[in-house]
Amino acid sequence: MGIGYLVVALLAAVVAVFALQNGTPTPVRFLVWNLDGVPLAGLILGAFAAGLVIAGVPLGIQRWRARSRAQQLDTRIRNLEAQRSKTPETPPHAGP
Repeated sequence: MGIGYLVVALLAAVVAVFALQNGTPTPVRFLVWNLDGVPLAGLILGAFAAGLVIAGVPLGIQRWRARSRAQQLDTRIRNLEAQRSKTPETPPHAGP
């Protein structure tokens, strides 16, 4: 767990240095929008965040579906095991 915090702190420091070094105002034009004076770091980090959201939503949905399916299969296994334990076992067939 401590290594995870160290990695997050290191990444936060890298992002902070990046933002401080790339504060140049940049004009942004997209379709009918026109923004002047957007910091370059904000533009890049915003695009990165949008990419994470665009990639994260389908992955989250896929994970939710997989977890739901796993719960269904666990329930089915429990039901089958309960059904198996209720049926009496037949003695082995004695051959002639």
